[in-house]
Amino acid sequence: MTAGDGNGKKTACVTGGNGFLASALVKFLLEQGYAVNATVRDPKATAKVAHLAALQSLGDLRIFQADLKVEGSFDAALAGCTYAFLIASPVEVDAKDPENDLIKPAIEGTLNVLRSCAKAKTVKRVVLTSSAAAVSANRLEGPGLVLDEESWTDVEYLYTTKPPTWGYLVAKTLAEKAAWKFADDNQLDLITVNPTMIVGPTMTQETPFSVRLALALITGEELPTLGVKIMEKVSGSISLIHLEDVCRAQLHLAETEASAGRYILSAVDSGLWDIAAFLSATYPQYKITTSLAEVPVRPRLVFSTEKLQKEGFKFRHKQLEELYDLAVKVATATGLLPEATKV
Repeated sequence: MTAGDGNGKKTACVTGGNGFLASALVKFLLEQGYAVNATVRDPKATAKVAHLAALQSLGDLRIFQADLKVEGSFDAALAGCTYAFLIASPVEVDAKDPENDLIKPAIEGTLNVLRSCAKAKTVKRVVLTSSAAAVSANRLEGPGLVLDEESWTDVEYLYTTKPPTWGYLVAKTLAEKAAWKFADDNQLDLITVNPTMIVGPTMTQETPFSVRLALALITGEELPTLGVKIMEKVSGSISLIHLEDVCRAQLHLAETEASAGRYILSAVDSGLWDIAAFLSATYPQYKITTSLAEVPVRPRLVFSTEKLQKEGFKFRHKQLEELYDLAVKVATATGLLPEATKV
């Protein structure tokens, strides 16, 4: 009998279960025959949880209350689980006090969940969703850089220069490093995934922030537009990955015993100048932002996914056209691209 729901079915825990990525992963796991324990901060917040609760029609899904700020609150959700997928994390990219509002909560929240994983005794492997933001922000100059899983964001550089959104980059980096130290100290089998900008169909009512980033040159939204400009200047590229491939890769890495360490998830590498030209040609019905004078004409880097692909994983979505068609559909369905933005 494997650890699980008492009927031989493996159970996976997904934290932050009502989020964009997490709810898609919950759905994917249920379709693969897993029992799933999903955590949310407030199960009574009907509007924010309804899409997650609706997935109970697909299989054995239980929803638990848990808060990253409260140690021990994940104990019940992780009890008896075979795999743990840690996705919940603070994402306040424009925090006024990044150190106290974003960085420290991200580190402590990650450790709180890992403590519950260790306490459960049944968790065979933990898959932590980090970010490409923990890989690529650094002082390195010049085009042609190829970054792999040995690359880490330079936290000292970020603390010194404090570019906009620096707190998010530091939070992702230090939370992942804290997770690796905890795993080493407590003999916990940990995998981390570092996805680039995720686009895909959403079950949430609001447009996911990563989709808003991808479409910032169309919508002109202030924070996402600033975000992608900083992303290219500080992190070196605008790179994308399909939501389905992120979910598939996470389960692949959980189930593949030989997998170990960090894994970059990225399907397309590009830059804002090229994306602006692509969007102008592909979507002439929209007014595309082309005020990019402060952005490098060519991206500095690309992300290598050789490690993951050598382990047998194949990306299903690898074309910029496909990823942007999907992003536009999502934004139209959620109202981010209303009729008023058309010209």
